[in-house]
Formats: sequence, C-alpha cells, structure tokens
Amino acid sequence: MKIIAFGGSNSQHSINKHLATYAAGLFENAEVEVLDLNDFAMPLFSVDLEKEVGQHEIAKAFLAKLASADILVVSLAENNNNYSTAFKNVFDWSSRIDKEVFQKKPMLLMATSPGTRGGASVLEIGRNALPRYGAEIKATFSLPAFNANFDLEENKISNAELDKELKNLIKECF
Repeated sequence: MKIIAFGGSNSQHSINKHLATYAAGLFENAEVEVLDLNDFAMPLFSVDLEKEVGQHEIAKAFLAKLASADILVVSLAENNNNYSTAFKNVFDWSSRIDKEVFQKKPMLLMATSPGTRGGASVLEIGRNALPRYGAEIKATFSLPAFNANFDLEENKISNAELDKELKNLIKECF
C-alpha cells in the first residue's frame, strides 16, 4: 500500500507537513512518500496565463503523484480561515487538467494550527469542497494547539488522548 502525504503549506517549517508525516507513518505495512508543496510551485493561476502556457507540467506531475497513491493523507494549513495560497494554486492548476484532482482515493483529511481551533475553518471547507474534486474522505482529524500537543523533536503527537484518537480513526476507517 502506498501513501502520499502532504501538508497544505509551502512553509519550510510547516506544522501541517509534520502532522501529515506523522499520521502517514501510523499506517501499517505502507510505503510513504511525503510531498513538499515547494516542489510544485507555479505562477499564480489565471485563465489568461493558462491560455498562454496551457496545462502546466508541474500540475501534471502533482496529479501523477496522487495517481500513484492508494491512500492520501492531507493536512490543510489555515490562512485567514481558508486554504493557503500554495495549496490553492496547486489545486487550481491541477483541477483544470482533471476535475477529479484527488482521483477517488481514500483520504485522511486533517488540519492543525497553533490556536485552540486546530484549523477547524479550513478543515470544514475541505470536508465540504474536496469531495466535489474526487476526494473520498474517510476520516477527518483536527489537532488543536499544535505547539502544546506535538513534540517536534520526537515528531509525534504528545497529547496521549489526541494521539489515541488519531490512531483509532486510522484503524477504524482504513
């Protein structure tokens, strides 16, 4: 089983990439590939630019990575209660090539933030919108107060109750 995981941020210190990496590692007998959205940087999408350059090769590469997966583990970064620009741009370019961006792959959809809401706004947006683009969301998970509940040195959730919740979601839904 192959898992493609990524955080929906282009920050070099993305807390969502840490969470996605940790969660993907919880799947038994899985080959995990963690994507970095910086590897999929493209000019800001516009229909005018699309007319000029056509389907962007980097968006094709992103879609090919998703196609190689059996399961997707995605942790959305929240910027101003919405997707990060980096995620939205990759998503926009990709959706112009294939509306089914997520290709009917089973998905663990997550979010985290330094605040106590744990990216709840972007998680709700993703839960409602991404299925229209081929996401088969099997479970969602929010990690509140990332800095208090995640140990960066150990690269794992440090709050035992939240860690158990995530592990149980994976066991029950996948």
